[in-house]
Amino acid sequence: MEKQEKLASLGMLSAGIAHEIQNPLNFVINFSKMSDKLLNDLTAILKDNKNKLSADDCEEVEDIIANLQENMAKITEHGDRAISIIQDILLISRGKANVFIPTDIRKIVKEFVWLSYHAMRAKDKGFNVSIHEQYQDGMPPVEVIPQDLSRAVLNLMNNACYTVWKKAQTLGEGYKPEISVSVGLEDGNVKIIIGDNGEGMNDEVKQRLFEEFFTTKPIGLGTGLGMKITQDIIENKHGGKITFDSTEGEGTTFVLTIPVKK
Repeated sequence: MEKQEKLASLGMLSAGIAHEIQNPLNFVINFSKMSDKLLNDLTAILKDNKNKLSADDCEEVEDIIANLQENMAKITEHGDRAISIIQDILLISRGKANVFIPTDIRKIVKEFVWLSYHAMRAKDKGFNVSIHEQYQDGMPPVEVIPQDLSRAVLNLMNNACYTVWKKAQTLGEGYKPEISVSVGLEDGNVKIIIGDNGEGMNDEVKQRLFEEFFTTKPIGLGTGLGMKITQDIIENKHGGKITFDSTEGEGTTFVLTIPVKK
């Protein structure tokens, strides 16, 4: 009963936080859409006054406008995704079940692999990694909870990016960071494999990997919840399995196995 009360309190707290975040997030999305319209107006003005600018200036302004429009589109896209995550939290807090939707797994994995990479690049402009991707052709849509699966992929990719970045800080130019990603069907299951040549894990980390609040990252960089959430998404929500193989100093490979619903 005590545990249920704590979970109920946590649900109410999560719903409150989600609601409070949603309001400023709506402002971000709306202002990005308004800014995009202003950029369209600016483009029209530039077109009417091209003869008043030199060819180089005109080209430079057009490039700036194009970059700003691309940035606005990304803000809107990921703002909308954040809104959908918040709505999921609110649905969970109200006791609503997650909905399985036929989904292109390859598209989700690819999108969040590169989202993680660009997020790491935003934190450290010097960060770079070779990402090797392999996606099976002709895969049919698979019923999953898209928002949850995307979070699981993002968690694993964030960890992979972090471990190769950290190893690069130690070894310098002699080290070539690499991450491999593959998606395919095997024996009635979808298999998502994400591997890296980062620092790897020692025996203690392997044993405690899925513990709540356990993290090897410094304060402010890790919550210790990512792997527990990923395990819950794959094993409890999708009836699948998460496994890993890791060698200290050499790297880690995670395998997500999700059964295909008939």
